[in-house]
Parts: sequence; C-alpha cells; structure tokens
Amino acid sequence: MSVYAVALAIAAVIALTVGGLGALWRLTLFTEVDEGAAATWPNVLILVLAGSVWAWALWQSLRGPLAGPPPELDRDARRLRVALYAAAAFWLFYFLIPSWPWWVTVLDAVVMWVVVLLFHPVLTRNLKYADHVRGAGVLAYGGTAAVEVLDILDWPMPGWLSWICGLAGLFWTVMILRAQRRDGRWRRSTVLYGVASLLAPIGVGLASGLLAGAGNVYDAMSAANALMLIWLARSAHELADPRHQPAPSPPLPAQPPTP
Repeated sequence: MSVYAVALAIAAVIALTVGGLGALWRLTLFTEVDEGAAATWPNVLILVLAGSVWAWALWQSLRGPLAGPPPELDRDARRLRVALYAAAAFWLFYFLIPSWPWWVTVLDAVVMWVVVLLFHPVLTRNLKYADHVRGAGVLAYGGTAAVEVLDILDWPMPGWLSWICGLAGLFWTVMILRAQRRDGRWRRSTVLYGVASLLAPIGVGLASGLLAGAGNVYDAMSAANALMLIWLARSAHELADPRHQPAPSPPLPAQPPTP
C-alpha cells in the first residue's frame, strides 16, 4: 500500500508540473489515458481522490485481522471467511484489467454465489426471511454468470433479465448488511462500508456529471468499487477478530487459611 501511495503522489506531481496525465490515469483508473484529457487541477484532483480510495482499500484489505489469539471458528465460519477473501481478491483484478472480460465476470459471480450460500448458515439467527434472501443472492450472481455466458454464445436474452439480477443482488446485500448489524461479530464501520458501496456509485455518478459540465472532470466511477473490496475484506478479517474471545475470568480471591 505504501508503494502505491508514493507512486500516486509522484504521478500527481508529474501531472501538475509536466502536464502529463498518463501515469496518474493508469494508477487510478487502471486504463490508458484518454488522449483528450487535460492536466487541469480538477482532473488531477479527482484522479488523486480516486487513487486515495484505492490506497485505503488496499490497506484495509491487506492489514489482516487484529493481533491476538483468534476465536475458535466453526466449519461454517471458516468456509465463509475463505470465500470472502476469495471474493475480495477478485476486485484486485481492477489493477490489471479494469474492463473485465466475460470469463472474469463469470468467475467473480461464481465466487459471490458461493459467498451467498456460505453466509446463510452463519447468519441464520439474524437473517430475516433467510430462505428468500438466499434465493435472491443465488438469482443475482447465478443469473449474472448465466447472462455473461449466454451473451458470449449469442443467445437472445430479454433486456430485463440483467435488471432482475441487479435488483436481486441489491436486496441480498441490504438484508446481509442488516443481519451483520444485528450480529456481534462485525463492527458498525464494516457495515457502513457495505452501505457506502451501495450508495457511492449513485453519488459518484451525480458528482462526475456535475463536475464534468463545469470543468471537464473525468469519470472515476471505478473508485466506488473499492468500497465493496473493503466490505468483503473486513467481513473476513472480523470473523477472526480476537475481540470476540470471551474475557478471562477474574482470579478467585485468596481464601485465608482456616485455623
């Protein structure tokens, strides 16, 4: 993370002094620079902000659980933790291929489909309408994988199918966040990162549209995906958080010897 932050600062200085956005654009949006992009301060600012979000996401993801003896995890919690880390790792593909090919999208959807199935037994006691929530998650990510495969095969599909999958995914995420908030294993801040991952694309889209009209600021929507990475990684970290260990019992007071 420190290497990325230093590279981001150097690229910002180069953009403001030399006038080239190439390095900064590649570090923050992970694509080749748009030839019409000018190295104006609004453009540099929005790119630095996007890079800062990714730097924070890297730190949150790579730092691991808190130090200390981890709690005993049952089989379901261990499996969920591995699946959450696998899903978080897929978001790091943005550093290599920001425009995902169909096969990466399918693999990501399959991993999230596994996360859906493994969240169910871990959160059952706090998950209202658990079977419906699981069905929505299966539809969302299983449907996404199916849509990608059928599109590659050039099979005709109704346009509303992707919308249905998206709405199902939104419902699943909201209900999982609600259950996490009621569960004692996750911090409130982790749940808020999950909420922000749902709201950020709307806010970034509105801000980008307004700023683009005023100062030719380019869209940094991909930075909103960093919040989902943080939520997945922190959800995995905190399953092994030592703060969930029961506090040791206080020592019994010494009994005076009987005469």
